Formats: sequence, structure tokens, C-alpha cells
Amino acid sequence: MRVNNRRKNTISIKMFIKEFGEHFSENVIKRLMDLDLRCVLTRSKEDYNILDLKHVEHIRYDNENKLGNELKEYCYAEFVVIDGELYFSDKCMENERVMQSSVVEKIYNYLSDDNIICENEKNFKKVEEDNIDYIVDNILLKCPQVSQKYIDIVNEMLSLAERK
Repeated sequence: MRVNNRRKNTISIKMFIKEFGEHFSENVIKRLMDLDLRCVLTRSKEDYNILDLKHVEHIRYDNENKLGNELKEYCYAEFVVIDGELYFSDKCMENERVMQSSVVEKIYNYLSDDNIICENEKNFKKVEEDNIDYIVDNILLKCPQVSQKYIDIVNEMLSLAERK
């Protein structure tokens, strides 16, 4: 694992793989990269190896579980890397700005109970070759496509970078 003393709190899938993916299989890396355009990962300063997966545009939705007009962003997964292995959490970080997507429970319940790790009142199941397709495909079904405005901004940034 690459050590970085100035860790960023929000990173791309590509940066995540560069930092933690040394022991991930080629197929797991390929499938995670399918999330790269739509998603980013966020982490706290304390738990650098636990990352929440969110939409890259940080779209906010009505919180269906509460009264009032609270707008919250969905978290589609929480990954943790322990000893070079990738795990999927049963819970995501939730607070006044973020709520857990229903896809988290669906994916977690699908995963095998063979490799469970319990830590900090959360349970983590191992991400492997036989379940990575299910995980990524279900996240992609719930996580919306990026907007045309976002695509235009990225294209403009890329064209400016090419001119330099």
C-alpha cells in the first residue's frame, strides 16, 4: 500500500486503486473503474481506509424517511481495505447531509457470509471475483448518469489541459 501523509478526503476511483489496489485482481480493478465517471470516494481523516461511494455531482434528494424538506446526498457503498483486501460494509456513513441508498443493504445481503470482518459496530464482507459484477452492476442501476453539464465541464477542462 502506498503511504501518503497528505491524504485527500475525496478521491476518484482511479486514485483509490492506485493507493489501495496493489492486491486487487485485474477484473476487480476493471469493474471498479466502471464506476469512475459517475462516482467519487470520500473518507474521514481518522479512518483513511474506509471510503464511502457517492455520485460525482453530489446530487441531493428528499429524505424519504424524515418529515420536512431535508435534501441529502445518497451514499451507494462503503468500502474498506484491510490487509490489501477489499470489503463491502453493511452500513454507510449517515449524517445531516448524507443518507444510505437502499442498494447497500441489497448488495450486502447478497454477499457470502464466509469472509465477514466486524469492526467499529460495522460488518464487512469480502469483495471477490464471484461478486464484483453484482456489486458494480447494482450500484450502476441506482447511481444516476452524470449530467450533460458535467460532461461539458470535464471536456472543457481536458481541452484546456491539452493546450498547456
